Order: sequence, then structure tokens, then C-alpha cells
Amino acid sequence: MGSHLSKQLERRKAISTEKKVLTDLQKSCGCEFPGCDYMPSDRKNWMAGVGPETLHINKIVWPGTHDSATNKIGIRFVSRPFAQCQSLSIYDQLVAGTRVLDIRVQEDRRVCHGILKTYSVDVVLADLKRFLSETESEVVILEIRTEFGHEDPPEFDKYLVEQLGEHLIHQDDHVFGKTVAELLPKRVICVWKPRKSGQPKKGDPLWSAGYLKDNWIDTDLPSTKFESNLKHLSQQQPASSRKFFYRVENTVTPQPDNPILCVKPVTRRIHCYAKVFIIECVKRGCADKLQIFSTDFIDKDFVDACVGLTFARAQGKA
Repeated sequence: MGSHLSKQLERRKAISTEKKVLTDLQKSCGCEFPGCDYMPSDRKNWMAGVGPETLHINKIVWPGTHDSATNKIGIRFVSRPFAQCQSLSIYDQLVAGTRVLDIRVQEDRRVCHGILKTYSVDVVLADLKRFLSETESEVVILEIRTEFGHEDPPEFDKYLVEQLGEHLIHQDDHVFGKTVAELLPKRVICVWKPRKSGQPKKGDPLWSAGYLKDNWIDTDLPSTKFESNLKHLSQQQPASSRKFFYRVENTVTPQPDNPILCVKPVTRRIHCYAKVFIIECVKRGCADKLQIFSTDFIDKDFVDACVGLTFARAQGKA
């Protein structure tokens, strides 16, 4: 008992220390980065606002959500706080400016997060198609994977093509160098990551797992995650020369050895430092490598930071 209590006190001290590191960094780093003064007038149509003719796919800083379809996961007030990473529906996330969705499914096509499950992926696709029907120039990256510990849904690739066929941008390395305008009217890059089924191939309507990469760090320590994200990002090629998407996740994760297991109070430890991360990327010379930037509980400040840097790139100022 005494040993356990001692470990918990050490953990709390480590968390407090790391939170202070980021707070001090925020106070000292200022608030300016290329595009920080740009405010999208309409987040629902922010790509249209930046300009589809000048906006290259490999110049976009894509605002993304982590575990996107968890707004109604599990049982409210019971199991939901342990797995909910977003409070908005998929449609509302897209309207708010999200352009990368992270969806995990199980064998019956229901969305899940670990052992907890929620609505069918049909709800996700219906929300996406509604958003596409209401906009003209917004491109969305839809990542769908079979959750760890689950089996692939049968013939899921065929199902995705049937549902999204007219919107799908086919797997092609040349896409990265094209502008949004050159891809229209196609507007969905769908990355399908099965566990056992065959991977999509070059020219297919779906994209294979290797086209969306990240370096996931499973920790609840905010400064550790912040610095690890910077380290891994700095090791990448510039986004303009890559033939895959690279994601950085501005999140921390509850750990089983810590008494706080709910997602929201844990991920708050890093959530407000997204702009600080961008500023540090600029200072450390790796801002040109930032591409997909994802978060829990996405908000307008996070979206605006990504859009602002995107605008600066489109204007040749970053």
C-alpha cells in the first residue's frame, strides 16, 4: 500500500512538473507564426477561402481529430468518459474545419475504441456525404482501420467504394503535387487499414496503410509527448517532397497506473499548446514538415492555427 501511494505521488509530481514546462514555454515563446493573423471567414469552407487553385495537397496543414467517431461511445456517464475523444458529431467536426478523420471499426462495421462500441460506420459516411453535398472545394482524408483486437469487416473495401465511389480520389503518388482545384470534383482520400485483408493497390479507389504514417507515443505526460512529437517530426522529409501523409497528434493518453483514467482531464494537459507546438516547429526549423495535426475535442483555435499556417504556405510565406 505504501509503495503504491509513493508511486502515485511521484506520478502526480511528474505530471505537475511537465505541465509547468509547457506553461513556461508558452509564456516565453510568444504567439506569432506564419499565418497567425489569418482568420478563416467560414471554417466550413476554409479550403475554398484559401483558394483551390493555389492550394497544393502537400502544402496543407490538415486539422484532424483523434478517435473521431467517439462522441456517443459506450454508456453516457458510465463508460463514455474513458473512451470519448470528441464531443462533436462527424458532420459538426467537418463544419468546424476538421479535414482528417480517424475511424476505428470492428467486424460488424460498428465504430469502436478498444472494447467499447458506438454507432455503425454508416453514420460516419452519411455525415461525410452530407458535408460534401453542402460544399464544393473541401478535400477530406478519411482514415478507416480495423481496431486492435478485432477482425476486419467482411468485404469492407467494396462497401467503402460503393458508398463513396463518386467522391474518391484514387491512390496515385502524383496527387501530392496537385492543387485542390486539379482534383475536383473528387474530394475524399480514403485510407483503408485492414488487419488481415489485402491492402489497396496503386490506382485503386482506396489508399493503402503506408500512405498515412505517424509515431504514436502512449503517454499521459504532456511535455514528454510534446518533445517526442517534435523529435519524430524533425526526422521526416519536408511535406512538399513526401509521397505519404505524416500525422502528429497533440494528445496524451490515460495510463492504467494513474488514478485519472478519463480522457478529457488527461488530454487537457496538452490540448491548449497546439499553437505553441507550431511556433516551436518554426523555431526549430521543422515547420515545413508539419502536415496532419490532430487533436482530441477539436475547437476553433486549433483549426484556425492549422488554416493560418496553410494560408501562409499557399502565399509563399512559410
